[in-house]
Amino acid sequence: MKLKWPNTRWPSDLVVSGRNIGTKSKPAIDPVQEALLSEPCILVDEQDRAIGQASKKDCHRMVEGGSLLHRAFSLFIFNNKGDLLLQKRSATKITFPNMWTNTCCSHPLVMGDEMKEENAWGVRLAAQRKVNSELGIAESEVLPENIQYLTRILYSAPSSGDWGEHELDYILLHRGDVLTIPNPEEVSEIEWVSRDKLPEFLNHVENTGGEITPWFRLITQNLLPLWWKNLDNIEKHFDHTTIHKFT
Repeated sequence: MKLKWPNTRWPSDLVVSGRNIGTKSKPAIDPVQEALLSEPCILVDEQDRAIGQASKKDCHRMVEGGSLLHRAFSLFIFNNKGDLLLQKRSATKITFPNMWTNTCCSHPLVMGDEMKEENAWGVRLAAQRKVNSELGIAESEVLPENIQYLTRILYSAPSSGDWGEHELDYILLHRGDVLTIPNPEEVSEIEWVSRDKLPEFLNHVENTGGEITPWFRLITQNLLPLWWKNLDNIEKHFDHTTIHKFT
């Protein structure tokens, strides 16, 4: 799939140039994943105020033990039975390859309406776009107005090599049956897991040599159990003021 990004920019006084990442020889990157490294992500401060932009590459390169803080999302899709859709990230992913995680994780970009902050509209649009490209879920099945914005977390975690994450992550939820056609460039496996079976599933992953993404582990340990018990009344758990810090 050829990606085309509009020439949308923040005002010049907000643009932050990428860090100098050096010129040392690095292992070859999968061409599809390399193309995605040019995506323009939204840089933020710890209060989620937009302060500029940088490429996905610059946002995820570790420099002096850290990386640029940027806006992200983690989407949790539950079917009508209340089962959660999990994915295993493909082996070619640059960060956290071959790890199990929640339904879909990515970033709103500096393009069009994905920069809109009111009611997290831009983040919801990004989630609709990315769940289509990763899992083949039709956009009509995951409308932005039906994606619920729960809260935000701030975390950082090193990945393999020189890569890592430092994200202000919007936690999103969608409820409904969806048809999945996973893109093998992004996702190697999927699994629908019930609430009572999640601990068993995660234990099995780790006992058989698999791994869980750090953000998914944080969410499952601290936030997900309460939400999952209250899917039918999830609105009472909306918290758009707190940024939960796990750094």
